[in-house]
Amino acid sequence: MDKYEHVMLVGEGSYGVVMKCRHKESNQMVAIKKFLETEEDATIRKMALREIRMLRRLKHENLVAIIEVFRYRKRFYLVFEYLNGTILDELERMDGGLGEERCRERMYQIIRAISFCHSNQIIHRDVKPENVLVSSNGVVKLCDFGFARLASNTNEPLTDYVATRWYRAPELLVGDQNYGTGVDIWAVGCLFAEMLTGDPLFPGESDIDQLFLIVKMMGKPCPRHQQLMTKNSSLRGIKAASPHVTNTLQDNFRDWPTLTIDILADCLKMDPSQRGSSEDLLRHSYFTHDNFPQVFVPALREKVLLEYNANPLLRKTKAEILYSTDRHEDQRMKKPPSCEPCKWKFHFAAGDTIPSKRKLNDTFENNTDRSQRSNHRSTPKVILTKSKEKQGNRQHFTGDVRNGNNAAEMYMLEKSLESLARLSQKNEYHHRSESPHEENRNSRNKLTRT
Repeated sequence: MDKYEHVMLVGEGSYGVVMKCRHKESNQMVAIKKFLETEEDATIRKMALREIRMLRRLKHENLVAIIEVFRYRKRFYLVFEYLNGTILDELERMDGGLGEERCRERMYQIIRAISFCHSNQIIHRDVKPENVLVSSNGVVKLCDFGFARLASNTNEPLTDYVATRWYRAPELLVGDQNYGTGVDIWAVGCLFAEMLTGDPLFPGESDIDQLFLIVKMMGKPCPRHQQLMTKNSSLRGIKAASPHVTNTLQDNFRDWPTLTIDILADCLKMDPSQRGSSEDLLRHSYFTHDNFPQVFVPALREKVLLEYNANPLLRKTKAEILYSTDRHEDQRMKKPPSCEPCKWKFHFAAGDTIPSKRKLNDTFENNTDRSQRSNHRSTPKVILTKSKEKQGNRQHFTGDVRNGNNAAEMYMLEKSLESLARLSQKNEYHHRSESPHEENRNSRNKLTRT
């Protein structure tokens, strides 16, 4: 640490802290992730080594660049390039969303980053606004690989997985023990809608409430997930519904262009096997109808080169990052459209469980501050057509239901979810009031877990 000067604490979590530091020799700012004592804690040591291995194989212009790794006083230190903004910062600064063209530029770069990860059989598992860095030139870089895992690793139990609730896919909420790259695609869809409107798409207050909000807009879970709901103790009271799904995105976002709704729908299929792959999304007409990639990618490369050349700490790795990026792009362009959008799966060992809410609170800050932020935003430019009741009541489904039986099943499913959501909120309220992490909930980890 002798060659770095501490500037400020950026964020902290259960496994370590992230600091903004100055490289003394070059005067360049960096972000340093300091783990807790890795020699004393086998779990933290394992997480640190896994993240280091993944970061060393992930070199792309839309992924945050790692500069060096070192050990000091029994702790691992990861040094990253420093970017002073995130998608979350942009959402807080710009009422009503980022604007259609900016959203498309951000979305394309995020999917490029995800595509590179998936091509290396790595699932990020924590895509959210805080983990998408943005430079002053508009270059987007995905960060925080603390919870990323190899998709091909099917033998190791994955009991330590915790994602931010608002971006969790249905398969995770129902306790599916076999999930794949589709969890990233779902999170990208949620983030895309949030960038367009300025508000979270599914701001659930508990896991059950999260599932309730998803079902209200997207319809019933797929048959496999309906079956899993009957086996999940926390969802046992929910009546299983028929497999028919009514997509209501068009009803909720009437002012959106058809292509915008279409790519969002591809991300938010309730059945993960039906979601588009990252490569399919990059080929979507939303991006290609006006030759956007042919114009945007060369302009992006100029910005990337400008930033790399201005940072002396990245000059050694610049050539490797650019080569890796171009090689992936060449391979991607030669591939036909994917027939299996989310083919890589995780297999949990028998008896493994989804982490408890206590572990969720221990690992991440609560979303309360973002809920308050969303409530104080001005009305989004895109008008939602959900009917709103008095404060404290749930928003009710307004989409067209095809037949009477389906309507009854949908009603029963929604009412069951609503009742469980309210009960869960009460339990969570009592838990939060006793939690030792209450004081840390308002701290925003803008670069945490890079």
